Amino acid sequence: MTPTDMVLTPMGLRFMGVTYPCTIGRSGVTGDKREGDGATPAGIHRIVGCLYRPDRMARPCDWALPIRPSDLWSDDPGHEDYNLMVRAPYPHSAERLFRADPLYDLILLTDWNWPRAERGRGSAIFLHRWRGPGRPTEGCIALAPEHLRRMAGRIGYETRLIVT
Repeated sequence: MTPTDMVLTPMGLRFMGVTYPCTIGRSGVTGDKREGDGATPAGIHRIVGCLYRPDRMARPCDWALPIRPSDLWSDDPGHEDYNLMVRAPYPHSAERLFRADPLYDLILLTDWNWPRAERGRGSAIFLHRWRGPGRPTEGCIALAPEHLRRMAGRIGYETRLIVT
């Protein structure tokens, strides 16, 4: 491990010498991730992207891309676009990224089951804003918005998310 790694610990997500409180999937951590299981996948994951709502915040880092109203994330294991960003209209199951609530105002994308998704192994694992302390996710890692924003500005190409 290096100081630039994000490491999930029982106390929170450690990054660059600071441990930030976070929440994980409602089913805990698993080594056998499946679509819809509510678990956070164990492993070493790269941070491969950053998305943000430009109508709600300034660009958090140079490599961040804006989320637009038609942006969705395919979570349909039976479709060829499974675990990829797609655009509405989209006739298959997908999660809306441009939400009314602030949950996805800032998203750090991991390389979990991406870019060549194995169907049914679980779609996107994001780092995103939490609903509140102790409130679990569907498998993502969630943080306080100010902590997520601070981390987004400090991530480098070498940054990894380590979940054990």
